[in-house]
Amino acid sequence: MKEEFLALLKSIDREGMDNLIDFIENKTDFFKAPASTRFHGNYEGGLLEHSMKVYEILKEKVKSCCIDVPVSEDTIKIVALLHDICKVNFYKVDYRNAKNERGEWEKVPYYTVDDTIPYGHGEKSVMMISEYIKLTSEEKYSIRWHMGYTEPKELYTTIGLAYRKYPLALLMFEADLEATAFFNI
Repeated sequence: MKEEFLALLKSIDREGMDNLIDFIENKTDFFKAPASTRFHGNYEGGLLEHSMKVYEILKEKVKSCCIDVPVSEDTIKIVALLHDICKVNFYKVDYRNAKNERGEWEKVPYYTVDDTIPYGHGEKSVMMISEYIKLTSEEKYSIRWHMGYTEPKELYTTIGLAYRKYPLALLMFEADLEATAFFNI
């Protein structure tokens, strides 16, 4: 899966992509990181699996959408594959006590958050990607608002405006939600 992910990124024609790929490969734990601590993909490699599933779903959603969503394949790859880049170098393994199947206490590993760049979620991904490549407005909005209505309710009006302006952003939220709920990755 790592090779497929890298091949997709390498196929994107965007200045700075080589530097972004180098960052992901050599300065992050992207390919080993979990996608979350407990909600989905909370295992080694979960972030990669989740990102690839979101890409697969988003491609289909754009093709079958009830309205025309004129976006490039590069844009679909960027928003789907990199929407959660904010999660690199974000989780660490810690240990807690839990009872095993014999009822005995033992130390078990679990993921915990170690957020050294406290800049939010979608906005943090936009910031991190923008350090390497120039994003279009549609890509920025799609990545920023990919969490959709799981954001605080005070942002619902803003989210709705963003989705009307950039339908890809709504499709991205749906793809992320479906990958999480239906595939638990």
